[in-house]
Amino acid sequence: MKLKPILALLVLAACTDDPGFTGVAGVREITTAEAQSCSYIADIRARPGVYGPLAQQGLEYARNQVMADAKAGGANAVVFAPVSPGVPVYELRATAYRCP
Repeated sequence: MKLKPILALLVLAACTDDPGFTGVAGVREITTAEAQSCSYIADIRARPGVYGPLAQQGLEYARNQVMADAKAGGANAVVFAPVSPGVPVYELRATAYRCP
C-alpha cells in the first residue's frame, strides 16, 4: 500500500522540529494599528513552496518561516500584508517589530 503524498508530508512534519511545520513560540501576529507602539525590525518576504491542492499548507509553512526569521532578527511581532482570498499567493510579505 502506497502512502499518498499528503499523508507522507504529514508524517514527515510530525517527525521534525522545522519551525515551518511546528510554528514559532514568542512571535505573534499583530495589526498595523498595534504596531504603532512598536520598534521596526525588518521587512521579510517568503514564497510558499507548493501550490495547487497543497497551497494552504504551503502558505502556512511560509507564514511560520516568516515568524521564525522575525524571531531570529529580534522581533516578537509580525504584521502580514493582506492577501486576497481565493487568489494564489506567490510571495508573502510581512513586517517584523519588537513590541513592549
